[in-house]
Amino acid sequence: METKKTIEERRSIRSFKKQDISREVVEDILNCGRLAPSAKNRQPWYFVVLKNSFKDKVADLMLEYTQNNDESEERKKLNAPSSINPTAKVIKQAPILVLIFRQKDDNWLVGDNLSIGACVENMCLRATDLGLGSLWIRDIVYVSKQVEEMLGYENLELNCAVSLGVSNQKPKQRPRKELKDIMEWY
Repeated sequence: METKKTIEERRSIRSFKKQDISREVVEDILNCGRLAPSAKNRQPWYFVVLKNSFKDKVADLMLEYTQNNDESEERKKLNAPSSINPTAKVIKQAPILVLIFRQKDDNWLVGDNLSIGACVENMCLRATDLGLGSLWIRDIVYVSKQVEEMLGYENLELNCAVSLGVSNQKPKQRPRKELKDIMEWY
């Protein structure tokens, strides 16, 4: 696929077919993430791939979080309905959940977060290029400490996650701002 076409066709997928994807394909996607640019070439990402009951345990932690924190301060500040439960359901449905960790180092927080964003975008574009679906997941942060502890990665910080699988939907592109409305030349 041509790069521009892949960018135009990438979508956030929230419904997956019950079809596994091979380890080789997952590692190909992770390798494309690994090749992303990073601030000071720190390459701050560390991938943990979960399948089956391991990924379902993460989703269950998210569902439990919403039961215990229905009126959480975060949700009150956003004044928005929670996306945590629907995201947990996506995690359970997708065959692969990639957790993306980083070293705990506040001096590099902004640079590492930007770098991980580039890494995840590469992964999502490669998944699209391979005819697969992906969902970049931020809601994992609500249970990051529990996931770090459950998997024995307390020395790292869970930054985000990506669900991967064969898409069971073909959503239209969500509205985008026009270029003329978000740029200026001087």
